[in-house]
Amino acid sequence: MTPTLVRQHVAHADSASRVDLSARARDWSEIQERMLVPLYAAVYDRLGVGPAGRLLGLRCGSGLALLLASARGAAVTGVESAFPERLALARARLLPDTPSGGTRRSAAPELLDGLPAGPAGGEPYTVMTVFEPGDIDGLGELLAAALPLAARGAAVVLTGWGPPERCATASVLRTAAALADPLPGARGWRPARRDDLEEAAARAGLRPDGSGRVACPFGYAGLDSAVRGLLSTGLLDAAIKATDARQVDKELTEALHPYRRPDGTVWMPNVFRYLVARVP
Repeated sequence: MTPTLVRQHVAHADSASRVDLSARARDWSEIQERMLVPLYAAVYDRLGVGPAGRLLGLRCGSGLALLLASARGAAVTGVESAFPERLALARARLLPDTPSGGTRRSAAPELLDGLPAGPAGGEPYTVMTVFEPGDIDGLGELLAAALPLAARGAAVVLTGWGPPERCATASVLRTAAALADPLPGARGWRPARRDDLEEAAARAGLRPDGSGRVACPFGYAGLDSAVRGLLSTGLLDAAIKATDARQVDKELTEALHPYRRPDGTVWMPNVFRYLVARVP
């Protein structure tokens, strides 16, 4: 699921030449991002996101979560600074009728490559989300910059992988990510710790206000689709950097075989966590 999942660490020249960033962004948008829809829906239901809401989506990717919030009537702003290709897809998805360089209505979604100078319409945000599970360690600086845009008492939602024993995808990612071990300082996927989200909220000075778990199974039409979807997350970029794209593809394909069904589809049950915290 920034994404859903970690920041990209594109490799040396050999590996970088194998990565088509536009194709990877499309794979995220068309294959992988939809796996997290149950998480988005559960959070929006819990918070009652609707016409009165003003939502800021940090690491918004290609904008599916924003689209769902907008459909509920919320005013939405999305920020994606690490994946310009995903941001372009978000703009096409949420602003299909806006001419390039044209002036948008104030009620229309905003899609930005950096934090806005101030809240949309001058009103502080009532909900702030980080729906990219994975890079918990990098949240501090992002939240410190974004929280001044939120209203007092606003909900800040942090998300992460559930317990490894309840995430089938964890075993697949662990196998492929092990290729990054020879690379000093490599930052790739790691299993979730029980208090990751709470610790991130505490570092940002937020007040915890409840949490939940949501089943988000990863289902794919076949092995090729599964490999493309998982690679689109960026979680295996450190492994690509340490070895090469072909080796990671091979290890990932082999790790996925236990989850292949007789009809050729791939199915992995997963649980994701979310934490709702409040701005003091």
